[in-house]
Amino acid sequence: MIIDLRSDTVTLPTQAMLEAMHSAKVGDDVFGEDPTVNALEEKSAALFGKEAGLFCPSGTMSNQIAARVHARHGEEVILHKLSHLYYYEAGGLMSNSGLSVCLLDGARGMITAQDVADHINPDDLHRPRTAMVAVENTMNKGGGAVYDNPELARMAELCRDHNLKFHLDGARIFNALAVTKQSPAACGGMFDSLSVCFSKGLGAPVGSVLLGDAQFIRQARRVRKVFGGAMRQAGYLAAACIYALDNHVTRLEEDHARAAAMGQELERLSWVDEVMPVETNILIFKVKPSITASAVVHEFDKFGLKAIAFDKQSIRFVTHLGFTDEMLDRTIGILKKSF
Repeated sequence: MIIDLRSDTVTLPTQAMLEAMHSAKVGDDVFGEDPTVNALEEKSAALFGKEAGLFCPSGTMSNQIAARVHARHGEEVILHKLSHLYYYEAGGLMSNSGLSVCLLDGARGMITAQDVADHINPDDLHRPRTAMVAVENTMNKGGGAVYDNPELARMAELCRDHNLKFHLDGARIFNALAVTKQSPAACGGMFDSLSVCFSKGLGAPVGSVLLGDAQFIRQARRVRKVFGGAMRQAGYLAAACIYALDNHVTRLEEDHARAAAMGQELERLSWVDEVMPVETNILIFKVKPSITASAVVHEFDKFGLKAIAFDKQSIRFVTHLGFTDEMLDRTIGILKKSF
């Protein structure tokens, strides 16, 4: 048995999802004629209280499109230094849109309204104009950390007061909502744009929807074409995303529970130095200085357990719909006999 905890992107479509894909009605989406893509965009926009949506191949593309629309060449984006939008998107803010970045620190990869207020540039020709603020919820590099809703509301108000665009990288937003119990519409109301992924905890094979007002999405559709993201009979993929929305949201709490159970076991092990708080489906822990994360991951691999060394001492596990209770028991057994 291979147990893959490297990411929640390793999931495979369920049989029911495959059947939904197989029976999807499709057309040419570039002409606006794919009914299933249109349905997904409308369904997602309505769910988050936005006027319109745009189906994209990836969360990276939807994030990059948002930045391109919200900010002009030479302007600045405020975000945490470990944000996916900066850390894992291959310099896209700079190479795609010519944007400067203001990189902030913050516990578990999160920033505050005060952090943002302290870094909005004055009207000074020596400084790039601050145009956009971006947050990631849940925060991957923060161990699946979940933002406090009142803090996000304060940031939203600050952005409005300073005429800044506020973007959410919601790659795992449904994991966050499972914790906070906030409605998607209330969440969406805080942001000018949201990127919502289906290919992680929701288990679809491909896809992200970018959400915002109608004018924003019209501009975003043009940028998607520039970025090479316009697709044709994409309804087969959109059908998987619709199925995921209808069937895989409430089960995310199962992933959270299994991650928490592993966290509790790791805290008891002598070779583990620290376990970050486990709020959702991402679990990051540090090993003792006497060993390295890469050595531990190599040892895990001998038992058929796949994980990622996040840095020299840290390892990440991510639970997902392909990780069962049986796999949880086996993983705990592997952890106990390692090192």
